[in-house]
Amino acid sequence: MAGSSLLALLDDIATILDDVSVMTKVAAKKTAGVLGDDLALNAQQVTGVNADRELPVVWAVAKGSAWNKAILVPSALAISALTPWLVTPLLMLGGLYLCYEGVEKLAHKFLHSEAEDEAHHAELTHALEDPSVDLVALEKDKIKGAVRTDFILSAEIIVISLGVVASAPFMTRVMALVGVGIIMTVGVYGLVAGIVKLDDAGLFLTRRTGDSGWARFQRGLGTGLLKGAPYLMKFLSVAGTVAMFLVGGGIIAHGISALHHGIEGLAHHAGEVSVIGGLLGGLTSALANIVVGLVAGAVALLLVLAVQRVMKRGGKAGASNTNG
Repeated sequence: MAGSSLLALLDDIATILDDVSVMTKVAAKKTAGVLGDDLALNAQQVTGVNADRELPVVWAVAKGSAWNKAILVPSALAISALTPWLVTPLLMLGGLYLCYEGVEKLAHKFLHSEAEDEAHHAELTHALEDPSVDLVALEKDKIKGAVRTDFILSAEIIVISLGVVASAPFMTRVMALVGVGIIMTVGVYGLVAGIVKLDDAGLFLTRRTGDSGWARFQRGLGTGLLKGAPYLMKFLSVAGTVAMFLVGGGIIAHGISALHHGIEGLAHHAGEVSVIGGLLGGLTSALANIVVGLVAGAVALLLVLAVQRVMKRGGKAGASNTNG
């Protein structure tokens, strides 16, 4: 009897772990948009940090990210247990924020002048060269800023993951969200550490001496890493932005029944094309979600800009009345 009970328990555990594994994979795919942007943003956060301090800074931000998820995961589980009706609105809000962030990135060159970007870069360069500047304080500010950015991105990841596992049993939700949190933290910051050290690795390889084929190969590889690192950063940024529209638009479309069914209908018709129907159907669905994401993000950005303009006018009017 005890033996059969133990076997039944092990079978239940195996079933739960299998469910967790499947849902964790689905949740990880759903958060691809945030992940790509997370990589690019966090790799950029260590720009301007001395080379020997890059990894300690990444480690400090990774620890902050772990604390963020330690706060967010229980909060998400509490919401799903006590107020499950909030999951869909939060998911939609997270999707809208993804789209807004993507459009804001696209509109950056119109919203911020080159002079502003150059001034920011010059400020960082001056800080590194000026011996009177407290580099420890500068580093701490960078870490705090990166952890704040991570909190927003982590919240998006957890909310999207929660939407995937919302209907699962409570323990499955717990294990899936914890699994996603661990995988995303270790994966993102492990990759960030590798990315920020690509140039150092390339420089090390270019200094290899010798005339052997192996030495020449290492120098060639080092040169390739030095030249390719900036392009990798650009690729991550572009891929992350596209994925933000794809994932965010998909979340919004899924939450609006008529829109969701309309996209499904388009994809179904495209899928009926002979030979390339499967590929065409998938592309149609993806492009439709991207368009939804672009439109939603543009509307959100316009609203934010309108609110900011009204607040500035109100502030100026208040200052005028005070002076008068």
